[in-house]
Amino acid sequence: MLIRYKGKTTTTERMLYYSGHTRRIGNVDEGSTVTDFLPAERARGVTIQSAVISFYWPPLSAGNPQHRPTITSKLVPHDINLIDTPGHADFTFEVLRSLRILDGAVCILDGVAGVEAQTEKVWYQAATYHIPKLIYVNKLDRDGAAFGETVKQIAARLHTWPAVCQVPWWEGGRGQFVGLGDAIGLRALKWTRGGDGKEFQVVSIDDLSSSDAGFGQEIKKARRALVELLSEHDEHMVERYLEVDEDHLAIASEDIVTSLRRCLLNQSSNIVPVFAGASFQNMGVQPLLDAVIQLLPSPDEVPDTDVNLGGVEGTLSSVLSGKMTSVGTGATSKHSPVRFKRQGTALIQNLESCALAFKVVNDPRRGALVYVRVYSGSIQRQSMLFNTNLQISERAPQLLKMYASDSVQIDAIPAGQIGVIPGLKHARTGDTLISYTGANPKSGPPAPLNTLQLRPIDVPPAVFFSSIEPHSMSEEKAVKSALELLIREDPSLQISEDEESGQTLLSGMGEFHLEIARDRLVNDMKAKAAMGKIEIAYRESILEASSPDIYVFDKEQGGKQGRASCIAHVEPLSDTTQIPLHDESAYSAYEDGNRTTISLISTTDEASKTEPWTGDLPPHLPLPLIHSSLKNGALAALSRGINTTFPLHNTHVILTLDPQTHITAETTPAALSSAARLATKAALKATALEHGSALLEPVMNVVVSVDEASLGAVVNDISASRGGHIMSLDDAAVTSGPAVNSTSEPLPRIDPSRVYAPPDPFGSSASQTQEQGVAVDGGRQRNVTARVPLKEMVGYLKHLRSLTGGRGTFVMSADRFERVVGQREKVLLKELRGF
Repeated sequence: MLIRYKGKTTTTERMLYYSGHTRRIGNVDEGSTVTDFLPAERARGVTIQSAVISFYWPPLSAGNPQHRPTITSKLVPHDINLIDTPGHADFTFEVLRSLRILDGAVCILDGVAGVEAQTEKVWYQAATYHIPKLIYVNKLDRDGAAFGETVKQIAARLHTWPAVCQVPWWEGGRGQFVGLGDAIGLRALKWTRGGDGKEFQVVSIDDLSSSDAGFGQEIKKARRALVELLSEHDEHMVERYLEVDEDHLAIASEDIVTSLRRCLLNQSSNIVPVFAGASFQNMGVQPLLDAVIQLLPSPDEVPDTDVNLGGVEGTLSSVLSGKMTSVGTGATSKHSPVRFKRQGTALIQNLESCALAFKVVNDPRRGALVYVRVYSGSIQRQSMLFNTNLQISERAPQLLKMYASDSVQIDAIPAGQIGVIPGLKHARTGDTLISYTGANPKSGPPAPLNTLQLRPIDVPPAVFFSSIEPHSMSEEKAVKSALELLIREDPSLQISEDEESGQTLLSGMGEFHLEIARDRLVNDMKAKAAMGKIEIAYRESILEASSPDIYVFDKEQGGKQGRASCIAHVEPLSDTTQIPLHDESAYSAYEDGNRTTISLISTTDEASKTEPWTGDLPPHLPLPLIHSSLKNGALAALSRGINTTFPLHNTHVILTLDPQTHITAETTPAALSSAARLATKAALKATALEHGSALLEPVMNVVVSVDEASLGAVVNDISASRGGHIMSLDDAAVTSGPAVNSTSEPLPRIDPSRVYAPPDPFGSSASQTQEQGVAVDGGRQRNVTARVPLKEMVGYLKHLRSLTGGRGTFVMSADRFERVVGQREKVLLKELRGF
């Protein structure tokens, strides 16, 4: 399966080579790269999992300053933690958990393809974490590269002001790509084509007047545009501009770098520096590394990270300063807000470190490797770490610093650094780990610090699934253990079991995602199992409300008699559904597309049926435990539909409990959960038998990028053959808002005509006026935005390439579940039932 890439791994290989970390440049096509070390990555030539590697720039042993591999001699070595992330849409979660712990990012664009739909999606995901970003336009050595057009697309599609810091140097204006023009330093950098890129020539702006006067003028034009853009967003740049008598070229390069950094850290300015290069030809990587050091923030300059302490949202710095207070509920009920505030300083002094586990990798030799980012303090070797999510403690026997697949043992992981802790048996992606002086190994730090949680990592919903079958009954246990390791490593994979068939189902983000999961399971973990064909995760929904249904549970559970009762009522859930909560004993929660509402009322006499309950509960059944038991029972009933066996969706379960009659001395949490499950299932069965149920299918937001010549065929295929609805047809360079499923607020549109962009060499048509939205191959690039049933998108990539001559690309994300009606419902039900 061929996957298009923009050169992230190729650029990473050059960074490692120029920093002295490696002695040879790896090649993606040869499978010799450092960061793509999995067999599946090397076989397919595509990044599957993010790899972490550390290096210094400039190198610690740079030797003679005159021969340092950098264009800024004043730079001092900085320790860089680099994460090379996947680019395929099926591995969105791998990108999300890497974004969660970044201080800055380099967005790499293809100079030929420009800003693609997947680029937009990741860009706006990074915006939710307020990550400062640089843009590196790569592959300018390829035929049809269009740096100027890409700059305009950055403004139009990413809704940000591109600050062009470098302009590409095409020999003679229309020849080969040979170097860069530095608008900040007013000079040109020229590489020898075919070399390793370590040596490059620095040409002053004055020397260019005799060798390439046109390019020299373009550098000056870029400098003027850069100064004017910074002046619009930075008052200090305005002062410097006036001090030099409004001469754009007289401003020192150090002042421009300082202004760029100030604007980048103040993200309200909405400025992104843009750099150029051709990593495969070893051009432009060293200046990009210089920009990373000069412009992106250090760990102590990034925005404060969000935390949750005892149910109160705040920032980590407010916790460390003792200013943040907790609430008097749950685990922190013994510590009122006033008391914690008074003791906060003493408690915080014993907090040694706070870290986020953002990734777990199963290594065949070293076991589970937990990747952590430390946000405060320092994790020491042999320290006891308390997991605030799981409420358990584990010791860190070793600490490692990773270099892709290699590692070096270290004694501590300081704040701002990324490290690996091997040997942790329980830590998962998104868990918060803290070490505390004098903490109880069992209960951890004193409350409320034992509830401290850093901002978690959201797991996107799975949309495809496939069955997993062991080769024999004797292999079932080994396969189950391998699946548990796989899920811990990649939480975007999910495991469920079909109650009717007993099959184990593995769900994932896409076809390629499940294909890679199968390879990991069979080839890497040596599980003796087979995977069935890829299926769609449908849902079932009720059509009408049911009458209240009571169930009395009276059965022995685990050698102990259990008795409980519960009244259940189900109804379709809609946006207008009202959730009346009578008092503090009421409870409502939304989970997996359904809502559960719990009310405790008195039903002993007719007059008080609607009155809130005001009484005492048995000591062994506190209110939170009753709520959780009833909710778990309802969710268990909703996990399997009545008519199609698919999970329920858009269903509102209303549970009513009268403690005086429904709870006895024999009532246990398990009995309450069973009563809620059976009462809910009875209500669901009653309404399904009387009114029927609906089959829901996942519908996707799809953005297809094609040239205008293929537009008609693609639109007809989506609307006529696949049952999709076309939402919009846009020029690739002009869109009205963020791309697919943006999680951030749309930014104001930027007029590309107001953006400086150097001219592009379009071969024989270079002298013609460039039409906005015209692709580099002469055809207008168009974006088709549509909503299409997921079933129709299975195998769509191959079909799209056959329609567009291999030039079409698409990206999709889950939108919602919608009811299947008419002939499609009959066909689907016939397929699902197998007759």
